[in-house]
Amino acid sequence: MWKNRNVWIILTGEFVAGLGLWLGIIGNLEFMQEKVPSDFVKALILAGGLLAGVAIGPLAGRLTDQGSKKKIMLISSVVRALSVLFMFVAIETGSVLWMVVFLVFLQGSAAFYFPALQAAIPLIVKERELLALNGVHMNVSTLSRVIGTAIAGILLTLISLRDVYALSLVAYLLLAVATWFLNIDETTTPSARKVDTKSSGGFKDVFPIIKSIPVIFMTLVMTLIPLLFIGGFNLLVINISELQDSTAIKGWIYTAEGIAFMVGAFVIKRIGEKFSVFSILFTFSFLIGIAQLMLYFADIPVVSIAAFVLFGFSVGCFFPTAVTIFQTRMPKDYHGRFFSFRNMLDRIVFQVVLLVTGFFLDLIGLQLMVVLFGVSSIAMTASFLVYTRKHKLYIETDETERISS
Repeated sequence: MWKNRNVWIILTGEFVAGLGLWLGIIGNLEFMQEKVPSDFVKALILAGGLLAGVAIGPLAGRLTDQGSKKKIMLISSVVRALSVLFMFVAIETGSVLWMVVFLVFLQGSAAFYFPALQAAIPLIVKERELLALNGVHMNVSTLSRVIGTAIAGILLTLISLRDVYALSLVAYLLLAVATWFLNIDETTTPSARKVDTKSSGGFKDVFPIIKSIPVIFMTLVMTLIPLLFIGGFNLLVINISELQDSTAIKGWIYTAEGIAFMVGAFVIKRIGEKFSVFSILFTFSFLIGIAQLMLYFADIPVVSIAAFVLFGFSVGCFFPTAVTIFQTRMPKDYHGRFFSFRNMLDRIVFQVVLLVTGFFLDLIGLQLMVVLFGVSSIAMTASFLVYTRKHKLYIETDETERISS
């Protein structure tokens, strides 16, 4: 895998683009802090960009299946870079409206780029290398998040906000250049065949496939379990900081979780060689629920950090495994629409969980809420485990899934 030029291009592009993304995110927060006094309005502004990505999801998925993955990644990378120009206008005019335009174009381009990327990865490596590449790819993304946020925080004290966005623009342009050098064999994909556009109407063509392959449906639903934690992650950290009356604990939690995630994504290949994907999914899904329950003792610094370490390691193993199942079991003709649908689903669930987390924190408090979430995660995992054993659901080494009952 490491001798594959495409792998290095994908990983380098992800790292550089990740730096640009997090430079922009920190810049967004800085700009809104100056121009938008209301936290609720800030949330609405950020949600507007996410909703734009959700709205364009069906079109992005269909075009990804019908067209060249490389071209879609390249065009979306260029659009992402051009979107930064709207932010320059926002800074010059002090207009929040131009920032909204920037977020709409940014999230719209992401709605095309990420499904195309997930559909392209199985085309550049062998199937047995997918789990390792997905793990490394997520590690690179996490590393760019850690470094990007740190660099952005330092740069904002040294240079202007406009210069921070200029660096973000450079990063996106470098991603476009890296994408240009990709060499993907798409001769066996729908873009190389004549796809019946009448039957490629969007997500409605994907739903029967998901339903007909129980492994995909089950994994798709199980990915919602870590989102119960991720959706309210920042709110949890803030509340733990207040509970312990410690500002420093926030840094320790973010650092510990990030490192644990990278360790999990690094070792998942070795774990995958010894255990089945079912064992991995269910084990780490249970551990995510346990990590939530551990936060009942969030007033104890060591326990709270340990909970986030357990969560970070668990999702570092869980997500690469889930993505590999999707890439190998979903027919390649539907990769674009499926990953676009999954991306849209994640965005919607993330927003819902964020609102629910805020509501429960106000209503019942942190400790009772994490017990509720933890019990829900464990109960959901247990129900799927019973289902798979009852119907003898399993993944074969070939391209078929069966249910024997």
